[in-house]
Amino acid sequence: MPHLSRRHLMIGAGAVPLAAPLAGLLSSPAAAQTGSGQQVPGLYRYKVGAIEVTAVNDGVRTFPLPDGFVRNASRDQVNAALEAAFQPKDVMSIQFNPLLINNGGKLTLIDTGNGPQPGNATVGKLRANLAWAGVKPADIQTVVISHFHGDHINGLRAEDGGLAFPNAEIMVPEAEWAFWMDEGEESRAPDALKANFQNVKRVFKDIDSKVARFAWDKEVVPGLTAVDAAGHTPGHTAFVLASGEGKLFIQSDVTNTPILFAPNPDWQVQFDMDGAKAAQTRKRIYDMLAAERLQLTGYHYPFPATGFIRKSGDGYEAVPAVWRPVL
Repeated sequence: MPHLSRRHLMIGAGAVPLAAPLAGLLSSPAAAQTGSGQQVPGLYRYKVGAIEVTAVNDGVRTFPLPDGFVRNASRDQVNAALEAAFQPKDVMSIQFNPLLINNGGKLTLIDTGNGPQPGNATVGKLRANLAWAGVKPADIQTVVISHFHGDHINGLRAEDGGLAFPNAEIMVPEAEWAFWMDEGEESRAPDALKANFQNVKRVFKDIDSKVARFAWDKEVVPGLTAVDAAGHTPGHTAFVLASGEGKLFIQSDVTNTPILFAPNPDWQVQFDMDGAKAAQTRKRIYDMLAAERLQLTGYHYPFPATGFIRKSGDGYEAVPAVWRPVL
C-alpha cells in the first residue's frame, strides 16, 4: 500500500466545498492537541438537492432536571425515559443547532442561538463555528427566525449590543411578531412569561426597518417554505427546504430533545405555551414525516441534528441519518 502523506490527503480533500477552512482546522494546534478539554468545531454539511446546508452547533446546556420540566409526566417517568436513552437520571442536556443554507452562494441562517455568553464555555458557539466554516457575519444575507424564544433570537445581537449580522434582512413569522409585540398580550401574560416579552423588545429594539414578516405556507427565501407549527408558541414555525428531488423538514421546536418527546408525543415540555396544541402539532407533523420518510433536522436534536422519524408503538423513534464524508 503506497504511503499517503498529509499533502496527498489535502489534495484529495480539494473536492470538498470550503476545504481551505477545514485544512486550517487540521493544522490548528488547538484542534490537534488532545487533552485540551475542548471539542472540535461543530459543523456538518449535507445536500438537499442542489442546496448545501450546514448544521452549526451553538453548544449544549446541561442542568439538573427541574420539577415540572415535563408538565404532564412525573419525575420517575422522565427519568425512566432518560435511562432508556442511556442518559443520566435527574440531568437534562439540551443542544442548540442553527442551520446555514447556501443556495447558489446566497447565505441564509435559520435561528441565531443563545447569543454571546461571556464566561460560559458550553453555549454561544455559533459565531465561532461560523468562522470555522469560513463565514463572516457580514456574509449572511438573510436571517430567518422560527419563533421568539431567547435561544433562537438572542444571537441577533452581538456582545456590544449591535447587530450580529449587519447586512442581513431579518425575517420573522407574522403571527409570532403580532403576539409578542402586542402590549395587551404582555399585560395579560403570567409573570413567568413577562421576561420573554421584555427580551423580545430588547432584541428587536430600533430594527423594525430590517425586519420583514412572513405568512405560513409562503416561500420565505427561494426553496424555503414556512409551515404552521403553532403550539410551542403562538407563531411557532417549521419549514420545508426543497430543491429538485431533495426535501428537508426543518422542525424547529416541534419537539424539545427527541429522546423524551418522540417516544412520548403527548408530553408537554415546560416551554410549550399551549401544551395540548403543541402535542397535536407534533403528532400531525411526525405522522407526515414517518409516512413520507422525509428527512428532518431538529434544533434541539443531538448534533448533527438530522435524521428520520418512524412510528413506534404509540409514539415515534428518531433514526439518525448516516454521516457522509463527501457531499
